[in-house]
Amino acid sequence: MKTSPLAAVLAFVVAAVLGTSFAAPALAHTTLKSSDPKKGSTVEGVESVTLTYTESVRFPVVLVRDAGGQAYHDGKPEVDGPVVTQKVSGDLPSGEYTIAWRVVSADGHPIEGEIPFTVKAPEAAAPSPSPSPSAAAPSPAETAVAAPSSVAATPASRREEQSGGIPVWVWIVVFGIAGIGIGMALSMRKKT
Repeated sequence: MKTSPLAAVLAFVVAAVLGTSFAAPALAHTTLKSSDPKKGSTVEGVESVTLTYTESVRFPVVLVRDAGGQAYHDGKPEVDGPVVTQKVSGDLPSGEYTIAWRVVSADGHPIEGEIPFTVKAPEAAAPSPSPSPSAAAPSPAETAVAAPSSVAATPASRREEQSGGIPVWVWIVVFGIAGIGIGMALSMRKKT
C-alpha cells in the first residue's frame, strides 16, 4: 500500500521548520558593537583604540596603520570581556588611518573587520590680528577633498559587517534534502 504524497510534503515542511528553528541561534555570532575612534570619524589625536563587541571575545589582534602601511600600535591588546583596548605609540600625525581587527567569538568563530578614521592634529597657534572670513567656512576645495574619505569608508564598513557563519540558505537546502528523504522513507515503507 502506498502512502500519499501529502505525507512526503508534510515531512518536508516539518523538517524545514525544525531545521530553521534550531539553526537560528547558531547564526547569532558576535559582532562589533562600537569603536573609539568611530568608523569614518575625524579626531585630533588617539592614545588608544577601544573596540566593544556584543559578547566576550578571545585572541584579539588589533593593528593601527596609516595609508602607507606604517604601524602605530604599541604592545598587545588588552581584553576585558567584550572590550578590547589597544594602545597607540606616540602622537599620530595628521592623515588617514585604519584599525584592522580580528577576534575569536565565544562560539569559536573568527571575525574581522576594518575601521577607517582620520587624524587632524591641532596646528601650532600662530598669532593673527583678526580671523579672516575664509577661515570660518570651509572652501569648496576643502569640501571636495573631504568627500572621498566618506566614499572610501564604504568597503571597509561592509567588511566589518561580515562574519564567518554558515549562510541561512545552506541550512534550508540541507534540511530540505533531509525532509525529502524522510518523506520518501515514509512513503516507501511497507505496512504490516
